[in-house]
Amino acid sequence: MSKQRYALIVFGIIGVVLLFAGVHFYDSVWSFPGNLLGEDFLKSFPIASIPLMVFALLGTGIYMTFKLGFPQLKHVLHGIKVTRGDYDDVEDEGDLNHFRALSTALAATVGIGNIAGVAIAIYYGGPGALFWMWITAFFGTALKYSECTLALQYRETDSVGNTAGGPMYTIENGLGPKWRWLAVAFACFAIICSFFTGNAIQSFTLTDQLYSQFLPLLGSENWLMSKSVVIEGIFEPSIFQIVLGLIIASIVAMVILGGIKRIGNVTGYLVPIMAVIYVFTALFIILGNYEKVGQSFGTIFKMAFNPPAEIAGISAGAFIAFLNTMMMGVKRGLFSSEAGQGSAAIAHSTAKTKYSVREGVVALLEPYIDTIVICTLTGLVIMVTDSWHYTQFYGQRIDTAITSDMWMNSSVLTSHAFAQGVPFGDKIVTLAVVLFAISTAISWSFYGDRATEYLFGTKAIPFYRYCYVFMVFVGAVLMLEPVWIFGDAALGFMTFPNLIAIILLSTKLKSLSSSYFEKH
Repeated sequence: MSKQRYALIVFGIIGVVLLFAGVHFYDSVWSFPGNLLGEDFLKSFPIASIPLMVFALLGTGIYMTFKLGFPQLKHVLHGIKVTRGDYDDVEDEGDLNHFRALSTALAATVGIGNIAGVAIAIYYGGPGALFWMWITAFFGTALKYSECTLALQYRETDSVGNTAGGPMYTIENGLGPKWRWLAVAFACFAIICSFFTGNAIQSFTLTDQLYSQFLPLLGSENWLMSKSVVIEGIFEPSIFQIVLGLIIASIVAMVILGGIKRIGNVTGYLVPIMAVIYVFTALFIILGNYEKVGQSFGTIFKMAFNPPAEIAGISAGAFIAFLNTMMMGVKRGLFSSEAGQGSAAIAHSTAKTKYSVREGVVALLEPYIDTIVICTLTGLVIMVTDSWHYTQFYGQRIDTAITSDMWMNSSVLTSHAFAQGVPFGDKIVTLAVVLFAISTAISWSFYGDRATEYLFGTKAIPFYRYCYVFMVFVGAVLMLEPVWIFGDAALGFMTFPNLIAIILLSTKLKSLSSSYFEKH
């Protein structure tokens, strides 16, 4: 069967399920198989509540860490040397140098997950969720190294002379034609994920952040800010959000129509500058509240394994409370670093190099930068400013005096924390959200490009890009819950084919690593 037919079948199944079961069905991706076992069974065997996704993601990361001899520790310095250009050669095959490839991939990962994602994890899972983000990131570095090395090893050159790689090529070229169905499944979910995770979530968070900044100035009754209920709980836009959506969509369109080299040039400047500003501000706030740093780390470690489960006579169950905290950390850790998901491998496969492992060591730096460093800084700012007291977790588990009308979520919580730390801190967060969201949306369009070309050829790319730009606008005017639910589901569906390929090609990967480091 052709790739096109496989793809149409996959898209058809997704559409039918969405039509008859609704978007909330896809929330079960992260609760399977516990959601099928029933409450009585889970009470007797609570470990069955741990989702298959958690076992698969962390399990594969741990397996590859030991299989490859802890590459996230041994090869960091070599990765830094490669990134700064010590091994660059203009004659090597590829489209971007190592730094540009890393910047393009980081543009997709350093963004909303570092600002809004951390806040969401703490909002629902408490401070302990940050610990599980670290765990996901640490073992995720081995996954990043693995998936990106394999992407370089099995990449191709497309009909117009550009390099094309990623898990879909890894699966088909590395495992053989009989695995084409799995490669097609990955590509289909990559397209869907680009529309929601890399696109709609970014534009939603951007418009939501700006809306929260202008609302106190203009008032909720202002004709620009007043929301109209079109579809309750899904589509309740204001004119302000509609206008912003059109502006964001126009900006993204101007960049992505220029192809990967323009994307690499834009993100190569945009990401480092904004990341430095954001990190510097966060460090300033943390150092200004240094007396609370030790206490904050203590709270994180304590609540990672023993979050409060009871308040006001209502018990969630100790294990269920722990599982909720762990799940929020793993989910947001995956969203932040994209380790194991396979998307970053598409960007890294464009690198100019003759050695696949050389780009793999560049890729393993990503989780350190975006999760271990930037997400930790965001989480600490929320902690040391006591802004986490205005979360659902705190109000339901610790102090019921913090009522729901006082809760803050997503980037609004991060903005509040920064505003407590420095004057105009919320404006810095707003600027970061704007630039990070746009850069992420720009980078993710390339991932969808590659997946579209793999399935339908280069002629389908313009159609994909127009759909992508439209989804930028749609995301800006949708509500929070359906956007994140479908985005998380797409992340999960992408991850499984990629993890299968990594495991089945682990011996090949070990051989490539050993051969390279014997010479370098």
